[in-house]
Amino acid sequence: MHRLRNRLLAAFLAATILPLAATLWITASLLERSLGYTTTAELDHLSQSLESTVREFYQRERDTLRDDAGAGRVSPTSFSIDDTNTWPDSLREFWSSGESERFGLSGAGGNHIEYLLREENGVAVYTRQLGGIRMQALTEELRESRALVDSIEGRDLERGFTLTLVLLVTAVWLVALASLIYVASRITRPIQELAAGLADFAAGNMDRRLDSGRSDEVGQAIDAFNDMAGQLARSRERLVYLTRVASWQTLARKTAHELKNSLTPIRLTVEEMVARTPKADDAFMAQAGQIVVSEIDTLERRVRAFSEFSSEPSARPETIDLNACLEERVSLLRPNFADVHFDLRLDGAAPTAWAGPDQVRGILTNLLKNAAEAAGRGGRVLGLTASKGKDAIVEIHDSGSGLSQNVVEGLFEPMITFKKDGMGLGLSIARKNAMLSGGDIDVIEGRLGGAGFRVVLPRNQAQR
Repeated sequence: MHRLRNRLLAAFLAATILPLAATLWITASLLERSLGYTTTAELDHLSQSLESTVREFYQRERDTLRDDAGAGRVSPTSFSIDDTNTWPDSLREFWSSGESERFGLSGAGGNHIEYLLREENGVAVYTRQLGGIRMQALTEELRESRALVDSIEGRDLERGFTLTLVLLVTAVWLVALASLIYVASRITRPIQELAAGLADFAAGNMDRRLDSGRSDEVGQAIDAFNDMAGQLARSRERLVYLTRVASWQTLARKTAHELKNSLTPIRLTVEEMVARTPKADDAFMAQAGQIVVSEIDTLERRVRAFSEFSSEPSARPETIDLNACLEERVSLLRPNFADVHFDLRLDGAAPTAWAGPDQVRGILTNLLKNAAEAAGRGGRVLGLTASKGKDAIVEIHDSGSGLSQNVVEGLFEPMITFKKDGMGLGLSIARKNAMLSGGDIDVIEGRLGGAGFRVVLPRNQAQR
């Protein structure tokens, strides 16, 4: 497709060849006429021809204005019958005449044509410019030229025609130049905006977007720029988050290793101490040992959480039925949250996602479990599925107390938890798995008054 190139070529041809041809034709015609004029009879013939041309031009403009008015391409100025006292004299005279329509001239020197149309409740006045032609002044000039023919026996018109030729040629070229500037501006302006947008984007402004509204190559380039900017912004956000997650995973791996090395001998030593304690101190040592072992169990659970967070489970993406996956996760959680009402609104089109099944199950289990705990006894959890363009979407909403802005800002950070138990790693792991699948998890406005989460996953392999 070369529509943009063709437009530039057409603008060049229209701005050069057509005005040049018109100039040559006008030059040849006027010079031939000017050199041949020797009597006032020829001047009289010219004035009559010009008068006929003006009359035809005026009739054509009248017909064009009437057609535009009938087609609704121009808007009228309406005068209500209730305000007759404020009407201009010409308007009152038209109303009194009983005519259905009338044409007239207005403006400086008659450079506007008016079309008066009688309506039920008044008069509609349509106005059209005559392209700078002042009809009244032109009529007066024609009248003077006829008088000049009558009063002068002969005149050398070569100088007058030369001046007329210069004015006409100048006007033609000015109109062509204005047209070329207008067309070139419309073509180059979006290209300049695109170049400025690329410069801003290269400088690091990932939020820069451009307004398109065009269907040609420039509009396609702008749409491609906006799409590329959005994808790069999302990719940068994912890269930054995954880089931070990798740093946290390294720290978690080292911490889990060191804690595990220390907890194992501590547990064994405490158990040995309890076994060797004299019977007189059995009760005390048993209680003390139980406390220490319980705390060790807690630390070991946290170590396992660190290990899970630092691990990189293999992902084997495949096509997943999100409706079936969400129903399965809810069925598994219902027995543990019997006092919570789960409501599912599944997309009838059965949206599918291309991702690892284990990762998607883990994401949905974490979000549903968090939502059920936030909703509490008698609360509600809403699950939604949908498809939007290239994305498959799952939303989880709860009727809990919601999340403050401060909580939302650090919600996906590891080691951040607002529950009584847990390490606060679940959402971090869930978002990491979503990003590794080519998607993401966002916090959205809850539909049940509480928190809301949206999981976005690619619908096919090519989007990863």
